[in-house]
Amino acid sequence: MMGLMIMCLAFFAFTPVGVDKYEVYLNDKLLLKEYAMKDISLKSLQLEKAKPTDQLVIYYTHCHGNAAGTGRTISVKNAKGEVLKEWKFADPSGGKTGMTISVKELQQLEKNHGNSNLTLYYASSQLPGGQLLAAL
Repeated sequence: MMGLMIMCLAFFAFTPVGVDKYEVYLNDKLLLKEYAMKDISLKSLQLEKAKPTDQLVIYYTHCHGNAAGTGRTISVKNAKGEVLKEWKFADPSGGKTGMTISVKELQQLEKNHGNSNLTLYYASSQLPGGQLLAAL
C-alpha cells in the first residue's frame, strides 16, 4: 500500500496538472509536443523539406487535454508582433479536433518575409492573449 502511494505521488510530481498542451504534426508525423507553461522552449518548425501539398495539423487542448477551445485561431506574426496571416477554425463538436494549415501557405509567408523571424501563435476564447507555439 505504501509503495503504491509513493508511486502515485512520484507520477503526479512530474506530470503537469491543469496546463494546456499542444501538438504539431506534419501530415501524420509528430514534430512538436509541448505543455504551454510560462517558460516554454521555443522550437523551430523545419518546413524547408516539406512538400507544398503537405499539411500542418495543430492540436491544442486546454486544462491538460480535457477540452478543445472555442473561437480558435492560428496566426503567423513577424518580429514586430504584426499578424501576417490568420486562420479561423470551427468550434469542435467533440473529440480531438485538429487545426489544419497548408504547408504551401506557410512556405509562401516565409518566402515573402524571408528577413523576418516568423512565429506561430494559437488563440481562443479561453486564451484571448494567445500562446506562442513555434518559430518558422
